[in-house]
Amino acid sequence: MNNLMLTYQRLPISFKKGEGVWLHTKDGEKYLDALAGIAVNTLGYSHPKFVEAVSEQIKNLIHISNLYNIEEQCLLGKELAYLSELNATFFCNSGCEANEAAIKIARLHGHALNIQQPEIIVMDNAFHGRTMATLSASGSRRVQAGFEPLMSGFVRVPFDNIDAIQEIANKKNKISAIFVEPIQGEGGVNIPQNFKKYLKELRNICDKNNWLLIFDEVQCGVGRTGKWFAYQNSDIKPDIVTLAKGLASGVPIGACIASEKVSSLMTPGKHGSTFGGNPLAMIAGLTTLKIMKQEGLLNNALNQGQLICSLLKKHFSQNDKILSIRHMGLMIGVELNFACGALVELAMKNKLLINVTSDKTIRLLPPLIINNDEAKLVATKLIKSIDEFFEKYD
Repeated sequence: MNNLMLTYQRLPISFKKGEGVWLHTKDGEKYLDALAGIAVNTLGYSHPKFVEAVSEQIKNLIHISNLYNIEEQCLLGKELAYLSELNATFFCNSGCEANEAAIKIARLHGHALNIQQPEIIVMDNAFHGRTMATLSASGSRRVQAGFEPLMSGFVRVPFDNIDAIQEIANKKNKISAIFVEPIQGEGGVNIPQNFKKYLKELRNICDKNNWLLIFDEVQCGVGRTGKWFAYQNSDIKPDIVTLAKGLASGVPIGACIASEKVSSLMTPGKHGSTFGGNPLAMIAGLTTLKIMKQEGLLNNALNQGQLICSLLKKHFSQNDKILSIRHMGLMIGVELNFACGALVELAMKNKLLINVTSDKTIRLLPPLIINNDEAKLVATKLIKSIDEFFEKYD
């Protein structure tokens, strides 16, 4: 009997070890992982430098309370401040925790403006997590259903629609922040039509109204788009950016990074985390960033993402069942004109691991270490799987 809560609809497979972009079952079968633990395994599996650094840290210290100074936290905080051009980081254990911290800061900002019940603008189809605050901020009824009453304080608008936000700004309101994924992951790998313009207009509206601009980069951050942060594909900076997933290559971590003005709203006693910022997670984060620099993984994400998408577009150029193939770096969405959840198991039969999000979008999030041959193989296996899917379900 399985003594686990049924919170996941698991596929009938289990893995025993991983190497590079490959996962192995106990029977020795080998699968090409084009999902990377849902954008978590930045360095793939068993990267020797990462294994060495984390193993060495385990010998010394895994956890110590935040009652004391943690040198590794200071080092990773300094590195993130440099890469983001922001100021200070709160470390936690996951994306939803990082987003909770951002929501709390937005409310502190609102109260500092003498708004008694501050509100945050959020987006349709957004996904920010599964805690009560983050699922309330999310834009998916599938995530929210059954957990009512949801938390108040969120005003929802369509994604990539500046006019809807401006309409709110033009009226008397209680807004203190805009909270948005620069690229929606769970919502279907949705990329604004004019990425730079959209982010710039968000920044302008926030500046004019003294609102905070908060970017959830839990999925699209840490090099996945070919920049350290997705917003760096534009010319602006947010007030807050949240990270998790790929920051420590599989070791649980979350980070809420804020500008100097905004970070000062958090004072001792206002927030905390027992496990957040532990030495093991900090070394995993520092080592991930170090290896990414050494191995040129930002450029690799750009090149391999372009390669995979060019092969897919070439094969499906005349296929009207494919609505869109879109990407930024190694964050790739292939949208069909009908639900395609069955593709996941078809691809698995072809020894390729993918998933389908928003019912009809194939999502690819390969490890950033993927090479040319492996990228071509991802495209080849996916093309084969999609062709078989069309033959079976057309």
